[in-house]
Amino acid sequence: MSAEAAAPATPDTTLPIALDAVGGDHGAAPNVEGAVQAARAGVPVLLVGPRVALHAELGKHAGSASLPLRVVDAPDVIGMDEHASDVRSRTGASINVCTRLVKEGKAAAAVSMGHSGATMASALLTLGRLRGVDRPAILTHLPSKKGFVTLLDVGANADVKPGYLAQWARLATVYLRVVEDKTDPTVGLLSIGEEDHKGSQLVLEAHALLRELNGKGIHFRGNVEGRDIFQGTTDIVVTDGFTGNVVLKLAEGEAKVLFGWVRDALGGNLRTKVGGLLVRGALRGLAERMDPSTYGASILLGVRGLAFIGHGSADARAVKNALLRASRAHEAKLIERLEGALAPQAG
Repeated sequence: MSAEAAAPATPDTTLPIALDAVGGDHGAAPNVEGAVQAARAGVPVLLVGPRVALHAELGKHAGSASLPLRVVDAPDVIGMDEHASDVRSRTGASINVCTRLVKEGKAAAAVSMGHSGATMASALLTLGRLRGVDRPAILTHLPSKKGFVTLLDVGANADVKPGYLAQWARLATVYLRVVEDKTDPTVGLLSIGEEDHKGSQLVLEAHALLRELNGKGIHFRGNVEGRDIFQGTTDIVVTDGFTGNVVLKLAEGEAKVLFGWVRDALGGNLRTKVGGLLVRGALRGLAERMDPSTYGASILLGVRGLAFIGHGSADARAVKNALLRASRAHEAKLIERLEGALAPQAG
């Protein structure tokens, strides 16, 4: 399956996706445009934010009145430079309205390109955790030689316990099976060497737990090194949120630098410019695979409801793909499947 989010085969037209339509660095414009694109693909969307501003933005898109789009008023928004803890007191903030809609069964999922910490806090406070989950994790996709690799945690938990990594391996395995159609996803534990005895105390203890779970809900392949991530050595790589976030930001930053070098090299003289024209199509395809907007948003895995967190700099394409991915997760009954997978571990 392509990394690009596909529209659900049979969209549930009765339960829309709640979009924090004013979240992110660029405000309403890319959010509304992405919602319009998703709605044209058959996904109903609730645009959550200041009613007047969102109606004005919708008016810029011809034919939007006939699409499955509805505005839900939310007078407040938690800015990117504000504190995540503000979600406790600002009940009218757009992200809080989104997660409440999910909690009340009025929306299938909450999607935000806004303050990631506020989105996590709101989802935890409003939706709570799945039984058997100690800490939710942010799951993301990165391009690899075999399509994409799934990495978690990428920022929700800087300090973790070994048991968290084992739980995340189970959650990610179910996610890939039901949302991405991977029949037997493999799991690797990020470490400084492939050998079982290498790694920090956290890695050593997590390795032992994952070995015990091998064949009991996960397919654990052992330790993987940083260079293995983009080789696609395993479908899933688990690590703590501090390390995972560093890997994610390093990958995104390196991709930008590499493409800058390629542009500079191809624009050096007439000969390289001609060569650049010849490979332009191939480079465009490569850029597409490495563009974070291809994956839309990252799911906060482990809360009792669907919540997706995107980049603050997201464009309309990223918003559209996030909404499509959220709809696919809902159609696949991901939360119910996760609850079923974790039931044996529930107290």
